[in-house]
Amino acid sequence: MRIHRRVDLIVVPRLGRIFAALGAYGSGRWRLRLFTVLGLAGCAAMLVTVAWASRGRAPDERTAAVGPMVHVGVGQGQSIPQYVSSSREELKLLRGRQNAGLGETYALVSLGSYLAPDRLTPVLGGVAVAEVYARVPGAEAQTQIVRIPAFRVPEDVVSGMLTVAVRKEIEAGDFRALASQLSEADSAEEWLRQNYLGGASVAALEASAYRSGCACVYAAVVRATPAALDRIAARPEVRSVDPAPEVTRIDLAVFLAPLPEQSWGVPPA
Repeated sequence: MRIHRRVDLIVVPRLGRIFAALGAYGSGRWRLRLFTVLGLAGCAAMLVTVAWASRGRAPDERTAAVGPMVHVGVGQGQSIPQYVSSSREELKLLRGRQNAGLGETYALVSLGSYLAPDRLTPVLGGVAVAEVYARVPGAEAQTQIVRIPAFRVPEDVVSGMLTVAVRKEIEAGDFRALASQLSEADSAEEWLRQNYLGGASVAALEASAYRSGCACVYAAVVRATPAALDRIAARPEVRSVDPAPEVTRIDLAVFLAPLPEQSWGVPPA
């Protein structure tokens, strides 16, 4: 997000000023070609910036030596009923491995509805929780999925939500500042201004929801024995428990739980 802000603050305004200046000179095919070239150049600059920054965050040699990232959860385009069914089967197989000496293992717990922090204790009680996943539901625009480290439930979830609320308030202010630099009179700038104002509105909505301790949590990563995972899977609030014995470090794993409103499949990216 910081990279995108820098692009918005530096690249986009400069391109806008260049386009505005060029709009006063020339006409017809020459100006159209020049606009096209500059537009492509701007896109290329943004892609290079993002690629450069991403390369700077690439895993170091020590991380690569540990092993590749492990993906746990439902994949893009996968049937959710099939995913839920296969998770049950994996849990059954895990019980057999427990008799062979398997101890605690990580698992992705997907909930059937969004829950507030104080409703998590009866659902996740009795096992070690590593993190929860949340988003503000019900908004017309797509809200961000956030990961909240949570070893103590519900205390860490509440404090994590407050941290997200502060970040979202700053984000909303940044969007408003960007919008204030654009002119309503210019059609191209007005389109961009409205997008920034829309982003500010969504961020402010998220900030307010998290600050109030909203019913926003829809998944959790836990560590428990197969018997304890069985007990969690039997609770009415739980949609599925996807065991992941292959995960040894959660910082080397990507967890993708289905959202409660997704009933048939996860749309392709």
